Amino acid sequence: MRATIMYGAGDVRVENVPDPSIIAPTDAVVRVVRACICGSDLWPYHDMAPTETGQSMGHEAVGVVEAVGRDVTKIKPRQVVIMPFAFSDGTCAFCQEGLHTACIHVGFIGNRGMNGAQAEALRIPLADGTLYPIDVNENDARMPGLLTLSDVMGTGHHAALLARVRPGHRVVVVGDGAVGLCGVIAAKRLGADQIILMGRHPDRIALARELGATDIVSERGEEGATRVRELTAGLGAHSVLECVGTADAIKTCTAIVRPGGAIGRVGVPHYPTIPDAGLMFYKNAIVGGGPAPVRAYIEALLPDVLEGKIEPGRVFDRSVSLDEVPNGYRAMDARQSIKVLVAP
Repeated sequence: MRATIMYGAGDVRVENVPDPSIIAPTDAVVRVVRACICGSDLWPYHDMAPTETGQSMGHEAVGVVEAVGRDVTKIKPRQVVIMPFAFSDGTCAFCQEGLHTACIHVGFIGNRGMNGAQAEALRIPLADGTLYPIDVNENDARMPGLLTLSDVMGTGHHAALLARVRPGHRVVVVGDGAVGLCGVIAAKRLGADQIILMGRHPDRIALARELGATDIVSERGEEGATRVRELTAGLGAHSVLECVGTADAIKTCTAIVRPGGAIGRVGVPHYPTIPDAGLMFYKNAIVGGGPAPVRAYIEALLPDVLEGKIEPGRVFDRSVSLDEVPNGYRAMDARQSIKVLVAP
């Protein structure tokens, strides 16, 4: 089959690789119907050291089950399924608490030798606990929105929950990428009264307004924080969604959260320690974050996607074939696309 392999910074290739097969009795093999490129894929695209073996890429997909192991009882061949970016057993204490990304058997698709989803097919460990079957045709027009439930919509929702968004709240979303835009959707869905997006790209700003943003702040640093305070009666935001993963982004969050407010961190952190911890302490700010347990959120979000109440699929502004995936990486890296959908 064909699959996307990254061999180093800027070096993405689509190559022939062995077909996936059942290895463990709890495995499934899924034919990929839709996949995509994630903003987090751009981190290794910028700084991955050259390697001869390469890294299989992609961790978001919707697909059709082709085969299952003998111990798989819930997932059936020919089902259309959403594939969360992390695999989990669905039975451990953490899964039962809705924290699938802390499963005692957790692993991440496309990491540590796991095959990735930017491919024609892949093997899914712990299929019963990981995959989520949906009653749609593989050519359903809502497929882009369904695909976001494998990561970005669930991650934006996670940020909103961690930031304790609720009706009447003033909310700031830091970052205008796909996760940030899904954070806008999540904040609106949870009843926020004011949703401020901090972003600088005109196409993303326009989409954010359509998705529910009430205000835009394009300034950065202290200028941006000052502008947010002006928009929030000088008090700051009840809820701040950090959707970038840089030290500057978390510093901004700390500067704009109001005393007693909450920050939800879902940008993969590229800093060793959280800056401005003293200010955060004296603000009595609540800070939480981590990889979103998207498997736990699908049940709540799926009906809204199917009924058109939310439209997270709009974050996809470019579609490519599998062989065109390297062009998709270049487009996202150049900020020519928000998020690229892959149709193998």
